[in-house]
Amino acid sequence: MPGIVVVGAQWGDEGKGKITDLLAERADAVVRFQGGNNAGHTIVRNGKTWKLHLIPSGILHPGKLCVIGNGVVVDPRILTDELEALKRRRVDTSSLRISANAHLIMPYHLMLDHAGEAKLGKLQIGTTRRGIGPCYADKAARLGIRVQDLLDEKILKQKIVAALEPKRLSLRPFAKDPALDLQAMTEEYLVFGHRLEPYIADTIRLVHDCLDSGRVVVFEGAQGALLDIDHGTYPFVTSSNPVAGAACIGAGVGPKDIDEVWGVTKAYGTRVGAGPFPTEVDGAFAEMLRERGGEYGTTTGRPRRIGWLDLVALRYAARINSLTALCVTKLDVLSGLERLQVCTRYRGTEGAEFDYFPYHQTVLHHATGEYVELPGWSEDLSECRSESDLPDAARDYLKFVAEFVGVPISLIGVGPGGEQVIWTEAGAHMAPTVV
Repeated sequence: MPGIVVVGAQWGDEGKGKITDLLAERADAVVRFQGGNNAGHTIVRNGKTWKLHLIPSGILHPGKLCVIGNGVVVDPRILTDELEALKRRRVDTSSLRISANAHLIMPYHLMLDHAGEAKLGKLQIGTTRRGIGPCYADKAARLGIRVQDLLDEKILKQKIVAALEPKRLSLRPFAKDPALDLQAMTEEYLVFGHRLEPYIADTIRLVHDCLDSGRVVVFEGAQGALLDIDHGTYPFVTSSNPVAGAACIGAGVGPKDIDEVWGVTKAYGTRVGAGPFPTEVDGAFAEMLRERGGEYGTTTGRPRRIGWLDLVALRYAARINSLTALCVTKLDVLSGLERLQVCTRYRGTEGAEFDYFPYHQTVLHHATGEYVELPGWSEDLSECRSESDLPDAARDYLKFVAEFVGVPISLIGVGPGGEQVIWTEAGAHMAPTVV
């Protein structure tokens, strides 16, 4: 089974980094296939915490090929800083490869992102203001600047001029910003090119070589399926496709190269930024779960919105990703709650009920969750290492989720540490040799 895609099955922040790090033990390559440094993957290994933004989560495993694919947008400043931070902590980054075809976030993308959100006022989407959207917009408009352009001064300067021309009016408020000086920008990015040149490669060929020789490749997604620009809660979405099908486009492989798709979900729900969230709760209860689960953004530090587990949305995510397995993280956070709520349908403003994810944004914005109540448990789960260690109520909770969604659970997270997991029969074939 050489090709496994790991995607978020909610609104991001589900714990994909931890899952990818665990799978990397048995993998030969890890490929990040979309998004940019608006993502943040937190990994806890041997008591140490690692926060990654662009570099694939397999980098902590020496010798594993780690690829930033062509579907990723790269801020070279953030990437070089991340490389230096890892080197300071004595992590070997020599196995990293960056697609020459990945697009670059430029200084003007950051300016346009800030200005665009500010202009929207109360209608803000809630972007991380990292320049991701404007970079993808330039890519689609064929005005993008790619990683390979860092290695050719003439082409780099020509492309910057071409990209800036249609933005003159939008960038007028920043006209005196020295970051927009053509020569200074060119020289700065050429320096980035010199620093990154050892990592730049034809990554598609490298991934094909792995797959053709039967080696295991993990394709790592960022954000979550419900933030997909086509299938998520538009316009409150990210600027790329975090669904499994995008692994093919963002890494340069075909559909037949994908054998399994693992969707990661928390045992409850969270969301960052604006947009509909039918199961959202607030007040003291939400604050308690937020603190207990450490629900603050890895990249931005923003407090996450909190809600009960939404099985309608999760079943939708399972379908659009063709999930073959679910990974349920942070089950331990629910310990101590007498009763648990799980959303199994929505109710609209006029009393209409929906057992499917509504396609119309007006309906979804006004939908509220209809719940089934399940018994909770009081036991501490942090030391559980097999399903039999879990209290009956926790096992029943997981069984209800798996049966409703129609996808088996392969892995259960019971704490932040890499060793605080339970591998089920459905995921045993990918369990690390040493957990």
